[in-house]
Amino acid sequence: MKKSLTVIATLVLLTNICVVAQKGDKPGIVQLQGPQNPMLGFVIHGGAGVISKGSLTPEKEKEFRAKLEEAVLAGYRALQAGKSSLDAVEIAIRIMEDSPLFNAGKGAVFTHDGKNELDASIMNGKDLSAGSVAGLRHVKNPITLARAVMEKSPHVMMIGEGAEKFAAEQKIELVDEKYFWTQHRWDALQEVLKEEASPRSNVQSPKPGLHGGKASELPSNRFGTVGAVALDKDGNLASGTSTGGMTNKKYGRVGDAPIIGAGTYANNATCAVSGTGWGEYFIRLTVARDISALMEYTALPVQYAADRVIKTKLQNAGGDGGVIVLDKFGNIGMSFNSEGMYRAYIDKDGKPVVAIY
Repeated sequence: MKKSLTVIATLVLLTNICVVAQKGDKPGIVQLQGPQNPMLGFVIHGGAGVISKGSLTPEKEKEFRAKLEEAVLAGYRALQAGKSSLDAVEIAIRIMEDSPLFNAGKGAVFTHDGKNELDASIMNGKDLSAGSVAGLRHVKNPITLARAVMEKSPHVMMIGEGAEKFAAEQKIELVDEKYFWTQHRWDALQEVLKEEASPRSNVQSPKPGLHGGKASELPSNRFGTVGAVALDKDGNLASGTSTGGMTNKKYGRVGDAPIIGAGTYANNATCAVSGTGWGEYFIRLTVARDISALMEYTALPVQYAADRVIKTKLQNAGGDGGVIVLDKFGNIGMSFNSEGMYRAYIDKDGKPVVAIY
């Protein structure tokens, strides 16, 4: 009789554990414990590409490190002040969009036609809501418009003139196109156009197949996108990405940054992801969503999932780039198969850590 009661009690206990698991983040997976108050987490990136030691002057490297530290601290301090993960992501990305150092906002690269076209997206891991914008030419901070699309419209993506009309309705700051003009980006376009016109040009164009040349070998893709991922005091994840695209990109080209699941993804059950690299490959492989799926369906730790996608799947396909990832417990994953990636995070002691190579 005593043995039977013990068996029944054990079954009741296991049933209760399973019921809790069914109500939790991963149905059917027994999870005995998790943090009661998830720690804050914040990570940013400023693009991946040909960023080898010696490719930057000491002065330029100092500029990059200072701006990355400024952005990561601003986002983290917002989290410390009780703001949401969405707030932190937007704050940090706006700082990078306002800097001519990065290929986003003020520092956006030029298209083949000599224009600046901006893309961005943001996603809320709490309810999987998302907003994205593409083909902007007058919006000072595309990440802010992407958030407005998510929160103040029934849509996920808006593009071009329609998106800018919506921006005006929402009183989001618009600027003249000349605001985005920078000498170094203009010179980069002229260099690529000159090489394209040369009979002995080694400049390659992205191929429609998966097995093209390395993106890092293209002058048109030396520097990339900016992004941020955050975990707030309520345990909510968010991610955001903003870019000017590729130097010399053709009319109407859209990369992975505004594509939910390609360059941006967030889900409280798994992780938040922001990517940077050759966008065509990130779109084809749905890189951001794939990392989340590996964590959801195979329970891979965040760094393993990121490496599996970036250093195996993406690399085998012929693409390059990198990601920053933050899981629901505040664990950080950073992975890239290019020579470098501008990145920064807040460590367990609340200190900023900045890395480039």
